[in-house]
This record gives sequence, structure tokens and C-alpha cells, in this order.
Amino acid sequence: MLEKRPPSLLPQGSIRRRGIYILPNLFTTAALFGGFYAIVQAMKGNFEYAAIAIFVAMVFDGLDGRVARLTHTQSDFGAEYDSLSDMVSFGVAPSLVVYEWALKGMGKLGWIAAFIYCAGAALRLARFNTNIDVVDKRYFQGLPSPAAAALVAGLVWVMLDNHTSGEDVRWLAFAVTVFAGISMVSNVLFWSGKAINLRRSVPFAVVLGMVGVFLAVSSYPEGVLFGLFVAYGLSGYVMWLWRALRRR
Repeated sequence: MLEKRPPSLLPQGSIRRRGIYILPNLFTTAALFGGFYAIVQAMKGNFEYAAIAIFVAMVFDGLDGRVARLTHTQSDFGAEYDSLSDMVSFGVAPSLVVYEWALKGMGKLGWIAAFIYCAGAALRLARFNTNIDVVDKRYFQGLPSPAAAALVAGLVWVMLDNHTSGEDVRWLAFAVTVFAGISMVSNVLFWSGKAINLRRSVPFAVVLGMVGVFLAVSSYPEGVLFGLFVAYGLSGYVMWLWRALRRR
């Protein structure tokens, strides 16, 4: 009969990989709270706060992985926790917010559109987790769920800032929601930005351009952010069409 190996004799690396690190998971928890807060505010009818909370969740979601890599605190637990957090913040929360804001009065079409988005986010995250070691790191296969959430939340934020109710633009909200949901499960490639080397020097014009972007976002955050993510959401299809024309 084989004896079990005592935990103290296990390789040090295996114990380290199963550990739970506080710092990166704090950022993931903050992103999860942003999604939860968006749901709560949508149920109360505070849709502007809900949209902003989704964007805040995006900031924390972008930081947790980078913090983990910088501090060498990656773990299997962190990866799984991040996916579950993304499902709430960028899957469930945006679909519920847009449904309560604009799609609720459309009957079956409204909840079908919201479900298409929610299911697309779930499938997108599942595919990302299974293909993470085989895809080209320079591109995302399908629209990333944070970018899809930014399209939906950005539409809500911009329309509310212009004093436009969800009922007035419900068909636009329907189209954006379905487009974001389908784009997440498509095979269209979207630039990931992971090839950018932050340690390499850049021309001074690039720095000026970054300053200009920050100034534009600070002057009209809802409009500029929504415009940037609309451009990003269309960029994959533009590049796909360009590659198809070049092949012909």
C-alpha cells in the first residue's frame, strides 16, 4: 500500500502556485465590487452611477494582472478569481444595467438582447481561459469583455449626460448590446496592446499625444471614452475586411 507524501515534503514550487496572494486579489475584489455596485445602482434607477462603476471596475481589472506580474504573485487561484470577477462586472452587470435602462419595455426582445450579451461574455471568458496558451498574444480572439462592457455602459452614460432616456434610444441600445455580445464570441481579432514595451524609449510626439488623450478624457470623459471604445470595437472588423481584400 502506497503511503501519502507528507505536505512538508511537497516541492516548494507546487505550494507557491496554490497560494493566495493578497495584493493582486485586492484589485480583483475591487473590480468585483464595481460590478456588484453597478447592479445595485441599476436596481435603484441610478443608471449613471451604474455606468461609472463599470468603468471603475475596468480600471481595477486592468491593474490586477499587471500587479501580479510585477510582484511575481501569479497563481491559479488569482486567474480563476479574475475570470469570475469579470463575469460579474463585464457580463452580468452591463446586461442588467442596459436592460433596466432601455430594454425592459421591449418585452421578449429586450431580455433576449440582454441574454445574448450575458451569454457572449460567459463564452468569451471560457474560450479565453482554454486558449490562453495557444493564441497569438498580440491579439484577442473576439472583443474583450471589458471593451464590450464599455460599449454598453458608455452608451448609457453618454445618453444620460445628454438628457436622453432609455426609451428614446431603445433600438440603438438593442443594436449595441447584440453587437457587443456577438463580437465577444466572434473569431475577429482585436489588438491586445500586449506587445507594447513600456521600458523602451519613444519619440516626444508620443508623450504629447498621451497628454492630449488625458486632457480630452478629463474634459468630457463619457463622450471620449465611449468614442474610443466604439473605435476599438469597430477596429477588428475593419482589419478583418482589410485582410480579406488583400487576400483577394
